[in-house]
Amino acid sequence: MRNDGTKSGQTIDYVSRVNRAIDFILANLDRPHRLEDIAHAACFSPFHFHRIFQAVMEETPNQFVKRLRLERALSKMSREPGRSLTEIALDCGFTSSSDFSRSFKQRYGSPPSSFDLEAWRASNRKGLQELVEGQTDSLHVVRLAPGENPDGFAVELRELEPRTVAYIRALDPYEGTGVVDAVERLVAWAEARGLADGQWLGYQWDNPEVVALKDCRYDVALEVDGFAPEGEIGQFRFPAMLVAQVRVSGGIDVEIRALDWLYRTWLPTSGYVPDDLPAFEAWIGRPLAHGLEHFELMVQLPIRNGQGVARR
Repeated sequence: MRNDGTKSGQTIDYVSRVNRAIDFILANLDRPHRLEDIAHAACFSPFHFHRIFQAVMEETPNQFVKRLRLERALSKMSREPGRSLTEIALDCGFTSSSDFSRSFKQRYGSPPSSFDLEAWRASNRKGLQELVEGQTDSLHVVRLAPGENPDGFAVELRELEPRTVAYIRALDPYEGTGVVDAVERLVAWAEARGLADGQWLGYQWDNPEVVALKDCRYDVALEVDGFAPEGEIGQFRFPAMLVAQVRVSGGIDVEIRALDWLYRTWLPTSGYVPDDLPAFEAWIGRPLAHGLEHFELMVQLPIRNGQGVARR
């Protein structure tokens, strides 16, 4: 167990890596983007890249890509009036003219076929100039905004040994009582075997900001050695890991703020990057012991040294 291990002077590395992601997007704006490829270009773990990018850029990778494609399309519409909207849409990375038209209307209030370019030029002449292809410097990150920590969160670094867990997987965890029911069943299984006072964990293999909520998976787990999987009780062995741990005492809003602070403020200046493992809720006592309105847990983010390329 160690203190927060913050290494000053490391912010520029995160800026550089996010800029590498931006360069990759710009160089491939007319092609489909896989989150894994953008993350690899930035030397970040795909597990956590979406949250890192959003923390730095204040928009998700998908929002960033769509905005750039629309801005490039608008620039082409202005400078290449003889080209069809379908040609422009495909040139800018949209899969079809209908996809382009729908996205354009959402952003600019009308479909591209009836958009008043002259009025837009008159009111946005400066902005139009900035959309000219090749003027991309303004898209890059120069420095990270200073972070705030009104909740007084503090990071503790912990080196965890390999651990085996018994788990029940809750599918579609954002609908109904699937997670609560999974907790009750695993607690009953553990109590029957005298194991219920061990370390309880919750973790999610999917990022709900990227994966459709109905396709997400949440595991309720308990650290247990020497048992055989049975029925819905699965077994998984996690490797040894270093985690950045933050205590959470409060509602889901406090946990979300803790995660935002970890990614936005602590992580970029820490000298570490997230590892290719899910973040954990390590419950203090039994899971949901205080109901759904108050949590007592540690958020544990697996991390590794910031040098080198993320494992694939």
